[in-house]
Amino acid sequence: MDSFPFFTGRRCTRVSRQILLVACIALSMMLSAQTQTFTVLYSFAGPPDGKAPDSTLLLDGAGNIYGVSYGGGASYEGTAFKLSSSGKETVLYSFLSGYGNRPDSVIQDAKGTLYGTTTYGGSYGQGAVFKVDQKGNETVLYSFRGAAKSYGFNPNGVILDEQGNLYGTTVTGGQAGGCFGGGCGIVFRLDPAGKETVLYTFKGGTDGGYPSGPIVRDAAGNLYGETAYGGDPNCYSPHGCGTVFKLDPAGKKTVLHIFTGTGGDGEHPWSGVVRDNNGNLYGATVEGGTGPNCTSAENGCGTIYKVDKSGKETILHSFTGSGADFPPIYAALALDEKGNIYGTTPEGGNQNCGSGCGAVFMLDPTGKDTILHEFSGGTEGATPGAGVSVDSAGNIYGTTGVGGDLSCNNFNEAGCGTVFKITRQAHTRR
Repeated sequence: MDSFPFFTGRRCTRVSRQILLVACIALSMMLSAQTQTFTVLYSFAGPPDGKAPDSTLLLDGAGNIYGVSYGGGASYEGTAFKLSSSGKETVLYSFLSGYGNRPDSVIQDAKGTLYGTTTYGGSYGQGAVFKVDQKGNETVLYSFRGAAKSYGFNPNGVILDEQGNLYGTTVTGGQAGGCFGGGCGIVFRLDPAGKETVLYTFKGGTDGGYPSGPIVRDAAGNLYGETAYGGDPNCYSPHGCGTVFKLDPAGKKTVLHIFTGTGGDGEHPWSGVVRDNNGNLYGATVEGGTGPNCTSAENGCGTIYKVDKSGKETILHSFTGSGADFPPIYAALALDEKGNIYGTTPEGGNQNCGSGCGAVFMLDPTGKDTILHEFSGGTEGATPGAGVSVDSAGNIYGTTGVGGDLSCNNFNEAGCGTVFKITRQAHTRR
């Protein structure tokens, strides 16, 4: 119900009187409760096409959509793909075992070249940084080597600066022995020639460990991110419940916030951070908050938090673990120009999928929470494991890990995943 040519705008004030006024109020209430327009733009078919596209999408100015799939492709190791504004998909590259496989999200430079990381593969099987040009030519820029000699492994994606340097983190590696034996992770820089510099090595304990999700960079060259563990040794003793950190260009690290799990604080952030124009950081935790326990082993169901430049934290939302109100887990958050926060949850909501098919949600700057869509499974897709992207018109784009083409077998799940678009808001959670 997209248009009501009579009962809209000023016409409601021009026509008389009581009956039409009542109709206008009723119409306004009905529109605010409507489900919004949801469109499946593409359903993955499996090899040689991709499957399980659990990555945040990249939108360019021409309406093209770029992403990666975790599986599928000609060698069953994942793909980098392009989806045109008309819905035509092109597999730009099929990843090969040993040359970087199981890719994460991608970024793009001014020439249209895509950059990203693979969790595994590379020369040492510990992950790689790659680029793929518009002709589908792939180059492995760097292969991670694990904890030996303080190298990291299992990277979390990259960001790009104006000089063509890439920055990122690895979940583990850096110093063998700490943080469960495999190292606590690093922050790295990769120059355009592929030379890696370790900018910081996490030490665990109060310093933090296991940097999680994507990092962000400000105009002064400072880097910001999260660690999933470390910080307060009394939280998840003795490992800690995570931190938010800042790393300046000289390599000096500042812990902006330590998660305590007490007083409604969160525990274990895995989504990475996003940053607004005022320098505030936003992220999600998978446990903690004031909501009830999701399982007997967890303390709360997670939070959405804000940390300002001084390190002051505000909990914007505590997930309850009921309905579709579950945390994003590993999915990155997104911000629009109005300060609204968008995210996905891979569970909860429609119970067609056992523990729920997942949902897309939005928080406004005051913390008011809105369900944008609950997935129903089947051809619509389910289990969105990655974050969403928002264009300048407010349209929302994302992926589901399963569903879509149900003839495609996806790691014993029906359907190899979808790319979707949401164009309107839905109901507010009650």
